[in-house]
Amino acid sequence: MRRSITFLSCGLLVGTACLFLILSACGSSPGTAQVIQYVVVIVQENRSPDNLFHGLRNADIADSGVNSHGETIPLTPVDLAGVYDLDHSYQSFLNMYDHGKMDGADKVFPTCPSDPQNCTPPANPQFKYVEPSEVVPYFQLAEQYTFGDRMFQTNQGPSFPAHQFIISGTSAPTATSDMFAASNPGGVYPPGSGTGCTAPPGEIVSLVDPKGKLSAAAYPCFEHPTLVDFLDVAGITWRYYTPSAGSIWTAPNAIRHLRFGPDWAKDVVLQPTQVFSDIAAQRLAAVTWVIPAGQESDHAGGNEGLGPSWVASIVNAIGNSRYWAHTAIFITWDDWGGWYDHVAPKIYNSYEYGFRVPLIVVSPYAKAAYVSHVTHDFGSILKFIEENYNLPSLGYADARADNLSDCFDYSQKPLTFQTIPASQGANDFLQEKRVAMDPDDD
Repeated sequence: MRRSITFLSCGLLVGTACLFLILSACGSSPGTAQVIQYVVVIVQENRSPDNLFHGLRNADIADSGVNSHGETIPLTPVDLAGVYDLDHSYQSFLNMYDHGKMDGADKVFPTCPSDPQNCTPPANPQFKYVEPSEVVPYFQLAEQYTFGDRMFQTNQGPSFPAHQFIISGTSAPTATSDMFAASNPGGVYPPGSGTGCTAPPGEIVSLVDPKGKLSAAAYPCFEHPTLVDFLDVAGITWRYYTPSAGSIWTAPNAIRHLRFGPDWAKDVVLQPTQVFSDIAAQRLAAVTWVIPAGQESDHAGGNEGLGPSWVASIVNAIGNSRYWAHTAIFITWDDWGGWYDHVAPKIYNSYEYGFRVPLIVVSPYAKAAYVSHVTHDFGSILKFIEENYNLPSLGYADARADNLSDCFDYSQKPLTFQTIPASQGANDFLQEKRVAMDPDDD
């Protein structure tokens, strides 16, 4: 309870003095001799394990599913860069979950965002898998290092709240709220206007209450502690690479003290490809989040099939640098994207957990060719960072989560990095002349 009392005594605003008291109360100080000195979190988009890792050895991956009529539906192939998308709202979670029966995927409706007039989704569009030949770099990473087949998105909904959980373990609008932001922004939101704390007046996100009802809405600018606040106070460097200021993926943009404080100019980098330059120039921060542009996203109905190469290029840049010896890379997907998955999540409250998403852990100390069957969620990544750098818990999803310890063996001989072959490399992405699109903003 000590941490909660400290939060309340500081009020709802987050300041350096307040966070210093939290760190002091918990007896924490920056770690100086940890094996892992750099943590990189690469976030992809909108896939389930059954959809993206079909046939992965030793992993719990289904070949078929059951629909709401009790019919068994075989999973059949679909292109990674397909023309249709699937709804992945909070309501679609409820429909697919169906009180734990996992038989409502056929109630998730498809859309065709890029060409709605000339798109006819196939039969059973939710029951699909991507051919392994299209995502070879992902399979090579999963097979060489650690794959988590019990990684769950913490939230039961789409990208905007998911990215709030990824930096702070919650999508609550304030530190004391018992509600969660549960939707992507809506309301006015004209194209190009942006979202978060710079959204136009009238933009809202739906809030789910403790009974699971969407009973309220709020402007998408929140105020509560995040992991990066603890990093700041402890003097630990961080960077957040993202394609634009106003994307629903740019989590710091929806936290008032981050958007309008010094961190915005100092630590939020509005050019994802700069991560390659920073690695080459030995400017990698201790903790890094990397968000792709839309061209490199795995978002169905709008991607160009470049996601596997994008992820491999970042891993290769780190693996072939001096950073490799002391780095842990976590590759995950922000939500399930509406695709069928057969594993029912454990439900903790009105909005936690959501469905499975893939997790790949890459490090010299990651267990080789290992599949973790331990339950993880976005809070697990936060807890790993907290424990690695001797930080206190935020007290949100990280407090309940495991610390990913089963994915590592620090006594093993460090794994030698082997370059992951991919069709595109860092130079290709650095030479891209097109304006970076935002990932899924629908």
